[in-house]
Amino acid sequence: MELIDGNRIAAAIAAELKQKVSALPGRKPCIALVRVGEDPASVSYVRKKEKTAEEIGISSRVILPPATISQAELLTLIDQLNADEGVDGILVQSPLPKQLDELQIFRRIAPGKDVDGLGTMNLGKVAQDDDTGFVSCTPAGIMELLARSGVDLKGKHVVVLGRSLLVGKPVALLALQKKSGANGTVTVCHSGTANLAVLTRQADVLIAAIGRPEFVTADMVKPGAVIIDVGINRVADASKKTGYRLTGDVHFPSVAPLAAKITPVPGGVGPMTVAMLMKNTVKAFEQRSQRS
Repeated sequence: MELIDGNRIAAAIAAELKQKVSALPGRKPCIALVRVGEDPASVSYVRKKEKTAEEIGISSRVILPPATISQAELLTLIDQLNADEGVDGILVQSPLPKQLDELQIFRRIAPGKDVDGLGTMNLGKVAQDDDTGFVSCTPAGIMELLARSGVDLKGKHVVVLGRSLLVGKPVALLALQKKSGANGTVTVCHSGTANLAVLTRQADVLIAAIGRPEFVTADMVKPGAVIIDVGINRVADASKKTGYRLTGDVHFPSVAPLAAKITPVPGGVGPMTVAMLMKNTVKAFEQRSQRS
């Protein structure tokens, strides 16, 4: 069993980007990070994004509207960032407070600045195998992890657990694409799937993004499969100082011995998400520079 080290691969991508950014003349790429309210997980994610941007040489603008902001006010803020020539990429940290319509917010971000890749245009470009768009960061990170770990999906049966806009749907589309590293045969499973374990046991590559702690157990996995665990769940654990431990959607102790390769949680997919956001921001900067 080989552990796929997301921290190491993400650090390699950050080093490549740092080199690229340091060679740029004039102004550096800039990302606007919009965090609404004080959700503890969001606070920590945005801090991590800000820190990584700084390490690479990307400037970040952190905008902190109150949790009480209205839909109209947030849309106005996005319009201002869309029009701002000094901003290359815009990320609105999810989840948003209940009064806000996330999908409408994501759609309002200009496609050329949608570095989180969740707008209609960029998702459509993934479906069309169009590389000019921005792939949402977690799915892009998964494909990068596989490629840099020597896993070619061509001819492989890829089973995706979960159909979210954030991970399940886009990663299924990416694995299907007619290009190097992809060309997989893809099955998408979800809460309405019958005989789930029968399907997961057929997977050469299993991507678990279902949001249920330690859901995937040894009896659901084919020996020799590659396991990508996207889940990050807090589970109560009295032995920890925090009172909880982080676990994925895969029961690591029972599944890892069966796997050819597996991502840990934490330290697997998570660091890749931030690295790919930075990669998208540099790409947005380059595309805008070419147009101007």
